[in-house]
This record gives sequence, structure tokens and C-alpha cells, in this order.
Amino acid sequence: MAESILFLTGHLAHPRLEAVLEGMKASFAWKVLDIGVKVAALMTEEIIVRRLPEPVEADKIMLPGRCRADLDRLSERFGVPFLRGPDELKDIPGYFGRARKASDMTKYDIKIFAEIVDASALTIEAILTRAGDYVSKGANVIDLGCLPDTPFPHLEDAVQTLKAKDYKVSVDSADPQELLRGGSAGADFLLSLNEDTLHVADQVASTAVLIPKDHGDLASLYRAMDALDAKGRAYLADPVLDPINFGFMESLERYARVRRDRPNAEILLGTGNLTELTDADTTGITAVLLGIASELQIRNVLLVQVSPHTRRTVEEHDLARRIMYASRADHDLPKDYASGLLALHSRRPFPQSPEEIAESAAQVRDKNFRIEIAEDGIHIYNRNGHHIAQDVFELYPKLDIEKDGAHAFYLGVELAKAEIAWRLAKRYAQDEPLDWGVAADAPAEDRTRLKEAGHTLIAKKKQKAS
Repeated sequence: MAESILFLTGHLAHPRLEAVLEGMKASFAWKVLDIGVKVAALMTEEIIVRRLPEPVEADKIMLPGRCRADLDRLSERFGVPFLRGPDELKDIPGYFGRARKASDMTKYDIKIFAEIVDASALTIEAILTRAGDYVSKGANVIDLGCLPDTPFPHLEDAVQTLKAKDYKVSVDSADPQELLRGGSAGADFLLSLNEDTLHVADQVASTAVLIPKDHGDLASLYRAMDALDAKGRAYLADPVLDPINFGFMESLERYARVRRDRPNAEILLGTGNLTELTDADTTGITAVLLGIASELQIRNVLLVQVSPHTRRTVEEHDLARRIMYASRADHDLPKDYASGLLALHSRRPFPQSPEEIAESAAQVRDKNFRIEIAEDGIHIYNRNGHHIAQDVFELYPKLDIEKDGAHAFYLGVELAKAEIAWRLAKRYAQDEPLDWGVAADAPAEDRTRLKEAGHTLIAKKKQKAS
């Protein structure tokens, strides 16, 4: 028999939810229950416990995404699994379809080397703080970047302090003596050696990262690889990625050639020459580069985070490697796995059409304002009217809030968010922060509890009481 799912909702969403479920031709049986609240998001755990009929005649119960309730507690109380669905009704087909395939987004096969640039100029404490931040964001190896002709007297201490924290460490220097010191102190990797400096690898246990002796000279890289192969030593080969308009395409071809010529070689790809040296948002650049790494089976990437516009590059690389791994494992396109790299735009920004919003607005019988966005602009409505604008300043004269400072402030903030979302084609939900993906930290959220009253509501209550 087909699995049966009971969807709990409110008055306003009931007909739209049924229409979505009917249109998706689900492989499961379903019913919709109006739990007795006007807005589905206002459904609480207490309301569900009081109003959900027993015994429950369903295999599972799905709540709206913004419902504040403890799913485990409800599942135990009713003896049926409770699920939290997507925030928007229109996303339910995707929830049950392609977007909800059981891809394990914890898996990846690319190590992130995160460089602490100019480490020689930092104290041990500063290095340790930076390393902890990078590791918490997904870095697997902390790379100590040395400065040319600059002493690094605390290099050994830095390596050993990081190793004491169980961090993998690499030392990145053009000075063979500095690399030898780092390797002797216990560094796991040394960046970078060429065929003329391979003697360093003979003196330490560190894994060498090999580069061409002269830029672009793959023959010299192959000779260095052959030398370490003959000794049974592990290494990473780095043909070196060049910036755009300075040999970028030719350098990509070098990576492809190394993979063809040496199908089993471990390769490292440095992404900084693109992310740092291109004035473009780095989420897309990172996705493409990690896609190239995935296709070429490059399992190591080196990143730097110096320019202000690359301040989230560790998070971007971490998510991109997980998306590419899942995509490759599923033999599918890298879409619908995670939306964190879509920082500026949403793939489906307007879940409701203008007509559907108008239908909802016609059912409202109270004075509370609802704000939504659609292709035609920003919608705000209550029992007194439904207004649409593309410039939110046009709405102020229509809202009758001149004498209500707290409410005016609240609506100003929400309408500004709505206009930003509309202009960028992002998702907007009233009273919720805009989702910037990995470009910004998301506020902590507890979906088992209702949000506390905001400052403007508290101020309004105080004003009424006085």
C-alpha cells in the first residue's frame, strides 16, 4: 500500500496546499487537515496536541516549514513520525522529488589547504586563532605562508603548536632552508619543491608539493615526480593555475594534461589566482573551479583569503566540494543539492504569483499587514486594502501609520528587505532574515519555539499601556 501523509495547515493556506498536492501527482496518499489557525506558521506544538484527532490515520505527519514545534516530542506523543516540510507550499514537489534525494552532503573527497598569508609577521597566538577559524569552517590543512627575504624565527614553534592541536600543517616558502626547518619541525606538507630542491624531501618525512622548475615547464615537473616515484615517496603535483588573461586557459590545459599523462597522481589546485585576482563574486568562481577539480579527480585545493571580497572563501570551497562530490556520485548535475552558493539570487525567487497573493489578500479580515513579493513587485495587504509597488516609498501614504512610530519603523525595515529581495530576485518571508547563503552567517534559529516579541511590538504595547 502507498504511504499516507497527513499535512497540517491553516485556513489561508488550505486551498493552495490541496492544489499543490493534487498537481504534483504524488506517489503517496495524502490528506490535508486545517488545524484551526488562520496562518499556518502560527501553528504551535500546544495547538497540535489539543486539536489533532486521535488515533492518527496516517504513516507520517508533515508540518509547515516555519511551524515552531519539537518534532521528536510530537512523534513520541502521537506515535507517528512528524516531518518539517519546506517553508513555501510551492516547494513541496521539490521536497519529495529530485531535491530530496538522499544525498549525503557530509561527504567530500577534496582536502582544503587554507593559507595563513604572511604567517611570519604574526604571533603564535594570532596564527593559532586564524587556524582555529579556518578549521571550524572546513579547512583540512593549515598552510603557513612565508614571506620572501623575511625572517620567520618562530616557524618551528608555529608548526609544533598547530600540530599539538592535531591540525595538519603545511609550510609554503620559496626558501629551501625554510622548508627544511618546517619539515624538521613536523610539517605534513611542504609547498613547493621542484627538481632542483628535491634534496629537501630526502631529509624530512613531509609530503612534497611539486611545481615546475620554470613556469609552465611540465617536463621538469614530470622529472621531479619520477624521482619521488622511484623512491616510493608520496607527493602532490601542482602545475600552477594562472590568472585570467595571463595564461589561465593554458594553465587549465596543463592540469588536464597531467591527469591524462599521470592518471594516478595526486594533484593540488591553487584557486587564489582566480578568486583573489578577479573582481567578481567568488561563489561562482569557486563552484566552477571545484567542478573542474571534481572532473579531473584533483583531491587537494589551496586557497587564500586576503582581499575583502574573498572573506568567505573557506566556506565557499567547503560547500562547493560537497556539492560536486554528491553530483558526481549521483551522475547528476550540480543543482538542487544546496543553495548556499546562490548568495545574490534564488533559483525560484517568487513562490506566489500576483494572482495567488491577491486571492490570499481577499481572505484577510484583520488589520495586521502581510508582506509578500512577486514578479510584479512588493505586495502589502490587510483588511483595509492591498497595495503593490516597486519602490516601497510609494506605499507609505497608503498605510495610515503616521501616528504609530513603532509600527512604521517595523514596516519600514520589512519593506526595505522585501524590496532588496525583489530587486535581486531572492526569496522573501516576512519576519525572517534574507538568506545570503555562505556569504553571511545565518542567525541562530530554534524552530521548536515561537520567536520572542520584537522591540517594536514591545514598544507598541508599552505605548498602549501608558
